[in-house]
Amino acid sequence: MSDITIGDLSIFLVEPSSTQQQIISKYLKDFGITHITPYKSAYKALSDLVINEPDLVISAMHMQEMTGTELIQNMRENEATMDIPFMLISSETSFRYLDPIRQAGVIAILPKPFQPEQLLAALRNTIDFILPDEFSSHEYENEELEVLVVDDSSTARRHISRVLKSLGIQKITEAINGKEAAQIIDGQYFDLIVTDYNMPEMDGHELVEFIRTKSSQSSIPVLMVSSESDESRLAAVQQAGVSAVCDKPFEMDNVRQILKQMLG
Repeated sequence: MSDITIGDLSIFLVEPSSTQQQIISKYLKDFGITHITPYKSAYKALSDLVINEPDLVISAMHMQEMTGTELIQNMRENEATMDIPFMLISSETSFRYLDPIRQAGVIAILPKPFQPEQLLAALRNTIDFILPDEFSSHEYENEELEVLVVDDSSTARRHISRVLKSLGIQKITEAINGKEAAQIIDGQYFDLIVTDYNMPEMDGHELVEFIRTKSSQSSIPVLMVSSESDESRLAAVQQAGVSAVCDKPFEMDNVRQILKQMLG
């Protein structure tokens, strides 16, 4: 794909409120975006996604037919739409609604009301996500890096892998939890491990402890990518030896900078 700018983005805007549609559309037009298709029906948007794939879907949370959570889950379950970037704009703060969206892979979650700068940052993140990146091409042989992605959510693994590939990393192995990851680590060398926190069998904290105290790769960099908000738990993970912690959703530039530091 050739280089694109924010003004080149095509967007599906799924928002049942005409007022909110106008507000969001005005901000998008202020940034030079003219390819905006508004929808009040999430079902109609889902149907059109298969025919006319946009660069980004921006959605509200609460709609008459389904929630934003259900919309992104439907997108991720369809091979034709599973890789389309998704942004949520909502005043919703419930973990029950937001965590599945974070796990499914989302460009950004913006509050209502949001600041123009927040939307602009999310749009830049979208471009970073859909365009292959050449970061550190003179410093690292990214294509040769061996990376293990550990997450019990298949959609989360796919999203993280997509981000890594956009950064030039191609050799990616996946594990569904810490227990499977520990078995893989015993037989294969990796340059980097990217893991979730909350997983069955063996969680991210236990995996980090295994890597640092029991594996033959005790010094390998470990990036924790998690929606976990308990600061005491995250502090324990950092004490156990995680190299860096990155929130879900994460910004591409943030991941890029973290990887530069970790792999440098």
